[in-house]
Amino acid sequence: MQRQLIRDLVLESAEALDQFERDLLALENNSSDSDTLNRIFRLIHSLKGTSGCLALHKLERLAHAGENVLSLLREGKLRAGKELVSQLLAFSDGLRKTLAEIAETGSEGAAEHSALVADLEALERSASSAPVAAPPGGSFGLFSDEDAPVAAPQAADGAALAETVIRVDVEQLDRIMDLVGELVLARNQIVRFAGNTQDAELIKPTQRLNLITSKLQENIMKTRMQPIGNVWAKFPRLVRDIGLELGKQVALSMEGADTELDRTILESIKDPLTHLVRNAIDHGLETPELRMAHGKSPEGQLKLRAMHEGGQVIIQVSDDGLGIDREKVLRKAVQKNLIGSEEAARLTDREVFALLFLPGFSTSDQVTSLSGRGVGMDVVKRNIERVGGAVDVQSEAGRSTNIRIKIPLTLAIVPALMVRCGGDRYAIPQASLVELVRIGEDQAATLIEHVEECPVYRLRGHLLPLVYLREQLKLADHKQGGGSVFLLVLQAEGRQFGLVVDEILDTEEIVVKPLGKELKGLAVYAGATIMGDGRVALILDVMGIARRVGLLNEHSGGMGFQSESKTAQTASARQSLLLVGVGDGKQAAIPLASVARLEEFMLETLERAGNSQVVQYRGEIMPLVDVVQALGGPAVNAAAREVSDASRQVVVYSLGGRSYGLVVERIVDILDCEVNLHRTSNQPGILGSAVVHKRVTDFLDVAALVASSGVAEFEAGEKEIA
Repeated sequence: MQRQLIRDLVLESAEALDQFERDLLALENNSSDSDTLNRIFRLIHSLKGTSGCLALHKLERLAHAGENVLSLLREGKLRAGKELVSQLLAFSDGLRKTLAEIAETGSEGAAEHSALVADLEALERSASSAPVAAPPGGSFGLFSDEDAPVAAPQAADGAALAETVIRVDVEQLDRIMDLVGELVLARNQIVRFAGNTQDAELIKPTQRLNLITSKLQENIMKTRMQPIGNVWAKFPRLVRDIGLELGKQVALSMEGADTELDRTILESIKDPLTHLVRNAIDHGLETPELRMAHGKSPEGQLKLRAMHEGGQVIIQVSDDGLGIDREKVLRKAVQKNLIGSEEAARLTDREVFALLFLPGFSTSDQVTSLSGRGVGMDVVKRNIERVGGAVDVQSEAGRSTNIRIKIPLTLAIVPALMVRCGGDRYAIPQASLVELVRIGEDQAATLIEHVEECPVYRLRGHLLPLVYLREQLKLADHKQGGGSVFLLVLQAEGRQFGLVVDEILDTEEIVVKPLGKELKGLAVYAGATIMGDGRVALILDVMGIARRVGLLNEHSGGMGFQSESKTAQTASARQSLLLVGVGDGKQAAIPLASVARLEEFMLETLERAGNSQVVQYRGEIMPLVDVVQALGGPAVNAAAREVSDASRQVVVYSLGGRSYGLVVERIVDILDCEVNLHRTSNQPGILGSAVVHKRVTDFLDVAALVASSGVAEFEAGEKEIA
């Protein structure tokens, strides 16, 4: 019983001390906030009482000394200036050290904290002539040698919360997550089997199983999600301490602290974020004197921001300091023989800033306790990439620096695109996928060009480097003897390239399994998964492939350094189009640049909000627009469609920061062709018509379709309520 109570004390005290430090820093700016003063006093008072109950007398004595000082602070006899706050933060560190010792060994250890206690008692004596209250004696304690009446520990804030929240061991959550992963695999196998039969009695429960498994997976994932504010909680203290050490004034602001991530990813990015915050203060922000000399306010601004974007989390660390000196970075890189002088002259700003992440690189002229050793930024990049993320730097000399991190929500179960190459199936995480392109057999010879022996494809005026998966896997000669070319436009560290595969299959939710130690050294694979038929498919590592072919080569130009200068060349009137069926055998075209994603929704997931049909999509309510109906025809008729009558084909379109779903009869094709548009009618929602693959095709005005469908009224009502 005592072990369990001590365990609870350690867990609760760690959370309480986080809150204690945040409140202390708030008091530094507003020392008259009585609510905050009362709260921090109650936190320490509760800690003292509980430690006394458990006969943890060293912890109790230290908490008692701090409680006396906080009492005088609450009574107005002390003021929460920088010196007092620093002393109380040191007191908090002492409590944490003792709690850590208790958690590790089960006892308080040999540390007495006598110097810290003496400092706190001196503060008390300086503010009050009243005698110092004697700390409680050893007879008070639930597990002491003497039997004595025990006072129950007092509740801190959140007693009502305890009635609705329970503590669950993280290992238990991980075991449940593993079981859900196995359930998803079994679901995929059953759905695949049912799809090959005509047995209605099997299809119905399979659809139900599919829906329930998806909901179960979603809810289990939520139990593992934690707000990024849990990591950010320590940054106000960190920023204050580093600012005082360097003589800099720093104002920290944080937006999106409630943005949630899988706990395993949170643990992985904790140290990288800490390093970026330290760097921003040390390298980025100037001293107050220098800032005023440059016409800035003496207080530097450091901003943390987190948000969801496209199924991923974006974290930004930005400051309004010196920015990055491009020429200084290049000089240092040349001095350290990381790049040649000729190559340095060709680099873009983005490529120059990427040099900061090379091992051993530093722009500091002297070594300090915070920087100058060239260790850190390479580790930051490596740790972020280890969880499937990417980091990008933007800077304006003399004004600002913005570091943008993109990471997945979770690593356990991820949506992926399945492709085939050389007879085998491979999975590509959709987080790295930008778009799909099919180049017709008659067009491949003319549209695929070569720049300095590198194959490229001209995509909407930009040259896209091509990588043949067959060649990288050493399966066979990648030059196929005819047939269409299937191209996956992928993104790695902000650079796009095309991966050529034999066949594009379908999207699936896959359970990521780590590779065995024998295969971990293969850069092109990120893991493996078990497919619906029980066979194993390897998961491709997009970042690893890009590095292998030189797209992200850090020590030489390679394709990556050449590509950005080449992309300024523009194409003619060629466009990439998505062809869709819109009833009565007609087809229509949507510019692929306007398409965010292609989705398929089961009928049971479609709902209604007001007069609009909607679907829950990526944390928001996405309105659906029936394209056939919007063009004046009947609503989409399931019987006339070529896909299962249990689902709807939806083109996701982004407009003004919101997503809209265009319901179509079928997805026909994705192609790249020359467009000669003719204005054939004044029908709303149609820009004009053109001949595409020997068929007259209407080009849709998607924005007009959305506006005329009544969805705009739904959006306006939503804003009015907000």
